[in-house]
Amino acid sequence: MAAVVAVAAQFLAEHYGAPVMLFALLLGMAVNFLSDDNRCKPGIEFVARQVLRWGVALLGLKITTDQVQALGWPSVLMVVLTVSLTIVLGIVVAKWMGFKPFFGLLSGGSVGICGASAAMAIAAAFPNHPQKDRATLFVVISVSTLSTAAMVLYPMLVRGLGLDPQQAGFFLGGTIHDVAQVVGAGYSMGQATGDAATVVKLMRVAMLVPVIMVAAWMTRAAHARTTNAAASDAPVSRPPLLPWFAVVFVVLVLTNSLLHLPDRLVDAGHALSRAFLVAAMAAIGIKTHLKDILSVGWKPVALMVLETLFLATLVYLLLLNQAR
Repeated sequence: MAAVVAVAAQFLAEHYGAPVMLFALLLGMAVNFLSDDNRCKPGIEFVARQVLRWGVALLGLKITTDQVQALGWPSVLMVVLTVSLTIVLGIVVAKWMGFKPFFGLLSGGSVGICGASAAMAIAAAFPNHPQKDRATLFVVISVSTLSTAAMVLYPMLVRGLGLDPQQAGFFLGGTIHDVAQVVGAGYSMGQATGDAATVVKLMRVAMLVPVIMVAAWMTRAAHARTTNAAASDAPVSRPPLLPWFAVVFVVLVLTNSLLHLPDRLVDAGHALSRAFLVAAMAAIGIKTHLKDILSVGWKPVALMVLETLFLATLVYLLLLNQAR
């Protein structure tokens, strides 16, 4: 059923030019009744957890060390700085709004790294919690909407700001959330802008590994506090510092960088990763009730809009400083 929803979402996305993750989520929520069917529930849970993690792991095929070197270390440092500060802002403001730091990391990571894919990857490293799927779905809906708006508005913005093709590519790649929207916005302005935007965006995707490590560390810390509070003498297994899918991600990056895997194999890995992530998004949608999403209130929306505006402003200021 998750695969059927994923195929339908892909069909609609190709014909209407909207984010496939958003379609997968909405179509999944439309068949939410399947989550109560004992014949479907084990499969839905499997796709929402294990298939999701394999989809994240295969993202490593998108990145090579050559791309990082081509970007240049000053640009790499700018990417690291913008992503890190966006996530810190998310955590700080989330705590100020009364949310847990986990939600700040989830929203900040999705805005700072690669949209819906990052939200799902970070959530996969979090501990199981009744509100985790609800928070993930809300972030996916919000970041997909904001990314689509940015794909339309940001090219007009960079033209108005008078940025050259390389600067425009860095701005688009450094600020738009989803990879597909970055590619669409970048190449709509020319080959040079599209190439620069894509490389910068892939560098942001590479930030998934350290951010997943932070998520895993927060999970371990929360687990330790819970264990201490329970004061149990029974042996307990702590969550790993780096989840297995993040390890596979790193191994694939290094393998592709050192061995230069055939393009056909890399393209197949990209397609499989995308299919896994769309199916996982469909499964998460099937598990979620619409009323849970509608009850989140205005604060999470304000948080994600703030993170998006902060990221765009920070990237522009850094570009101005670099040009001097």
